Amino acid sequence: MSKKRHLILSVLYETKLLVSQSILWLWIKLGWMKSILIVPYEGFGNEKEILLVGRVIRDNRIGVSSPEDSVWKNIGKMRRRFMSVVIPKVTLRAEFQGKEYFAKTDEEGYFEFKIQPKASLILHSRWQEIKLTLIDEVIKNQGEVSAYADVFLPVGNIDFGIISDVDDTIIPTGAMRMLEMLKTTFAKNAHTRVPFPGVAEFYKALQKGTDGVESNPFFYVSSSPWNLYDFLHELLQIHQIPKGPLLLRDIGLSRTELIAGSHSEHKLEQIRQVLRTYSQLPFILIGDSGQEDPDIYLQIVKEFPGRIRMVFIRDVHSSRHEYVERVKVELQKLGVDMLLVKNTLEASEYALSKGWINEGDLIDIAEGKVKDEKESN
Repeated sequence: MSKKRHLILSVLYETKLLVSQSILWLWIKLGWMKSILIVPYEGFGNEKEILLVGRVIRDNRIGVSSPEDSVWKNIGKMRRRFMSVVIPKVTLRAEFQGKEYFAKTDEEGYFEFKIQPKASLILHSRWQEIKLTLIDEVIKNQGEVSAYADVFLPVGNIDFGIISDVDDTIIPTGAMRMLEMLKTTFAKNAHTRVPFPGVAEFYKALQKGTDGVESNPFFYVSSSPWNLYDFLHELLQIHQIPKGPLLLRDIGLSRTELIAGSHSEHKLEQIRQVLRTYSQLPFILIGDSGQEDPDIYLQIVKEFPGRIRMVFIRDVHSSRHEYVERVKVELQKLGVDMLLVKNTLEASEYALSKGWINEGDLIDIAEGKVKDEKESN
C-alpha cells in the first residue's frame, strides 16, 4: 500500500471514530441512551480453549420478528441494526466453571474472550453457558447489564463436522444481483426469508449421522456483517436448522482497508480456525456457485489434506458451470469429490450412498422438500 493511500485511510478511520464517539457522547448527554446491550455471538472451543466474541451496543430494541410484520417495519429494524451506537473501551467479566475472565471492548465495541476450561468440569452437554457482565458504568442508573453466551464444546461421539455457507446456500439471497439482494435483505424478516426446500431436514440428518444422535457440529461461515447476527440466528431457530456458531465479519472501514477484509479471506480464515480447533475431526463443506465458495474450499483442501470428506455446491446460476467444473477437476486430483446439486434431495441421496445419513432421514428430507415447495408457492 502506498504511503498516500495509507494516510488517507488512516485519516478516514480516525474521522469515523471521532464521529462515532461524538454520537455516543451526544446520546448519553441528552439522555437518549436508556439501556445497554451485550450481544454475545455463539462461541466454540475444545478442551484447551474456548473462543467467545461479541459486541456492546446501545439497546436498539429490535425484538423478535413476526410473519405479520410489514415491509416498513422490517426496513426499520434492519436500519437500526446498521445504525448501532457502539460502546468502546468498557470492561466485561466472563464467568465460567467458577472462574472469572476480563476483556475490554475495542474502538468498534467488539470484545473477545479466550477461556481455558477445566476438562474435569465439562458436563455431558455440547452447549454450555458463560455469563457476561458489564463492569463499567456508561449511563446513570444503568443497573446490572448482563447476558448469557452459548458456547459449543465437542462432547460425545462425533463422526464429522459440517461447515456451511449461508447466503444462496441455505437461503436464497440473489448475491449475484445487487438490487435483488438489497430488497430481500431489508424488506423481509426471519419468518418471511424462507430457506431452500428441504435444507432443515438435510442438515438435521447430517447432524444425526447414522447413530441417530444429534452430535455432529455445524458451523456457519458467511461474509454477512455482524450487524445481521440476531437476524440470522433467529432465522436458523424459526426454520429449525441445526444450531451452530455463526462466523460473520466486520465490513466497516479500517485503518488499512476501505472495506475491512475481503469475502474470500474472511471465509478462509474462519474455516481455518474451525479446522485447527478440531484437528482430529473430518469435515463436509457446503456452499454455492454464486461467488467464490468452490475456490475457497479448494484452498482449504490444499491446506488441510485428508481433513475434507466432501464438498457440496448448490447450483445457483448456469453461467457458473464451467467455473465449478474446473474446480471439481482440481479437487478430484487431491482426492476430494465435489457435487454440484440443483436441490437438497440430490445432496441427500449422495450422503446416503456414502453412509453419512440414515435411509429413514432421506424420506423426511423428501417430504420436507415437498412441504417447503408447497408453502413457498
